[in-house]
Order: sequence, then structure tokens, then C-alpha cells
Amino acid sequence: MNKIIIAIDGFSSTGKSTVAKQLAKELNYIYVDTGAMYRAVTYFALENEFIGEDFFNEAALIDRLGDISITFKFNEAAGFAEVYLNGKNIEAEIRTLRVSKYVSPVATLSEVRRKLVEQQQLMGKDRGIVMDGRDIGTVVFPNAELKIFMTASAETRAKRRYKELLERGHNLSYEDVLENVTTRDHIDSTREDSPLVKAEDAIEIDNSDLTIDEQLNTLIEKANQIISK
Repeated sequence: MNKIIIAIDGFSSTGKSTVAKQLAKELNYIYVDTGAMYRAVTYFALENEFIGEDFFNEAALIDRLGDISITFKFNEAAGFAEVYLNGKNIEAEIRTLRVSKYVSPVATLSEVRRKLVEQQQLMGKDRGIVMDGRDIGTVVFPNAELKIFMTASAETRAKRRYKELLERGHNLSYEDVLENVTTRDHIDSTREDSPLVKAEDAIEIDNSDLTIDEQLNTLIEKANQIISK
């Protein structure tokens, strides 16, 4: 069967990763969460005190990029691949608001983006891959056969993220989450290197009022139309 590359881009907390994982499973494709890769670099920066409330030692982080190894290992019990930084499972650590707060500034660094884009392109060399992020259809795989751009209102996305964090035991306010979502939107959309934009040939899906099943069924239909050609 013809294998394709599926690029799913969009704003934070639009559920890209959730639907991308399910789509990859349905198609028996490899799934790569590029957002997790940027979160891993951010976690590394935080742990090494390169970034904080009122500082960002960009040069120090850039100098240590060679010390960062990011891998994905499938967890049979969880049903998805978890993120490892230099051999350590950091899946839980990178999903915190602490990391979310700083991931956009880290992702603006051209050196970080170049390092991760190279890895992402290698992952897709054999096709049969579903990759989600911010610049997959515009930078990483501009020739992807299927490009999706997902969006939803900031309030809807903040509510989803807030619920997810509460379920993980985090103590925080909805207002903090909404502020994080809107701040990340601004940084992601206005950065000089690979800003978040919809590719001209991408299919836009506003999932503010869609269930996960409705989104998944739409993507499966779109993918199968291309695969069967």
C-alpha cells in the first residue's frame, strides 16, 4: 500500500497529539510528537538553569545542544511512545505548566529548531508517518501528501488544558492556563524562525465543537483518499 507523510500543525492545546496518535494507530503508521521534542529541550534548559522567570541564557543552551539526545520508546501499557532525554523517561515532567511556560521562547531559537528539524526529517525518510507540531507542513515536510491545520478558540483550548492538568494532579488556576495559551499563541505566530502559519495547501479544521471521534473520522477519510490513489 502507498505510504504517505501526514503533517498536522496548529495552535497549542488543539488536541493535535491526541488525534495524531489515533490516526497513526489506525493507519499502522509511526507517530512523532515534535512538540514533545521542544518540551524536552526546554526541560533540559530548566534543569540546567539556563532559563527562568526573568532570564534566558540562550548562548549556554546553544552551547549544550550537542549534549541533548531525545528518543521515543513505546510503552505497551500506556499505548503510546514516551519521551526520553539522555536515556531518562521525562514524559510526565514535560507535560507540566512549568515547561509549557518556557517552551515557546526556547523554540524561537534557530539553533534549536535546526537541530530538531534535522532529526524529524530523518524520522520521515521512509514515509508512513504522522507528525504533529507547529511547522511540519511548512518547514519539516513541505511536500507532505496530507497537511492538516488545527485550530480552536483560546478559551476552548485553555479549558481542555486546564482539565488535563487537574487530572494529573496539578494545582493551578484556569486564568493561569488561559494566559499561557494566549502568550504561546503570540510567540509561536510572531517568531522570526518558522512562525506558526497555515500552509497554503493545508486543510483547516476548527475543532472547538468537534469530538475526538469526529476529528479522527475526518482525518481517516482524508488520508485514505490520498493513500488509495
